[in-house]
Amino acid sequence: MSSLFSFGGSDKSMFESPKPITPQEYEFIRQTVYEYSRINLGPSKKELVMARLSKRLRALKIPAYKDYIDLLRSPQGKDEMTNLIDSISTNHTYFFREIQHFNFLVETILPDVCKAGSGMSKTFRVWSAATSSGEEPYSIALVLEEYLKTKAQGWNWHIQCTDISTRILKKAQEGIFVKERLDKIRKDWLSKYFEKGHGEFDGQFRVKADLKRNMSFTCLNLLSPSYPFRESYNVIFCRNVMIYFDRPTQEELVSKLEKLLLPGGYLMIGHAESLTAIKHNLKMIKPAIYRKPL
Repeated sequence: MSSLFSFGGSDKSMFESPKPITPQEYEFIRQTVYEYSRINLGPSKKELVMARLSKRLRALKIPAYKDYIDLLRSPQGKDEMTNLIDSISTNHTYFFREIQHFNFLVETILPDVCKAGSGMSKTFRVWSAATSSGEEPYSIALVLEEYLKTKAQGWNWHIQCTDISTRILKKAQEGIFVKERLDKIRKDWLSKYFEKGHGEFDGQFRVKADLKRNMSFTCLNLLSPSYPFRESYNVIFCRNVMIYFDRPTQEELVSKLEKLLLPGGYLMIGHAESLTAIKHNLKMIKPAIYRKPL
């Protein structure tokens, strides 16, 4: 399987760290990030931004934040925005993170939907709204594939995977993971749905094509005026996204997500998040689990 994986080399440049960012430079970065992604960086995030952006500046061999801002203002700035957002946002995740959501999916949502299902359409639809590097939607896919195949024959499933970052979404679509990210997967599922790397790729696993067959990957800013799809969903996973947004942005996003839920559909948010302080029409079923009225 020597051809299983293919990665480019990494730049290990010893380029010096840039000088501390000035208040004016930080304000430009903060405002640019907000306008593009609605991620709200307050004064307390200055050190975090410096720590993360300094790596990007070293990779580009740019000596100062002033020069990086010049890049963002240039015709090439649009292409660099993805890297800026990637640097600012956190992509730490692993399979079956916040396991309570997956337990609720298996124990409550799937049995109820499949029991009530009627008519010509028997497709269980899920939207992974912040797909990141793919651990979330592939975890969902494992659950749906196993449940529907064994307990609800005649049903199919589809997962819409979206992220604002084209780079991280491409990584998700490739579906290659180190072993540490897969620790919570059952061993029989690991051998059934993943190809194991060998030699220099030992410790890495790739999702088999068959599990990807009902997954679509689309680059999307969740705050866009409109979405490129019109389906309604049984479940929307939008976890650990709203922690970056101010309250008006949170309300705007939840309103958009509500409209794409089927009646009785569920919204899963991160356990560090809450909808308590914002306006919405959903009912809290459990912490971080909300339902649209029937």
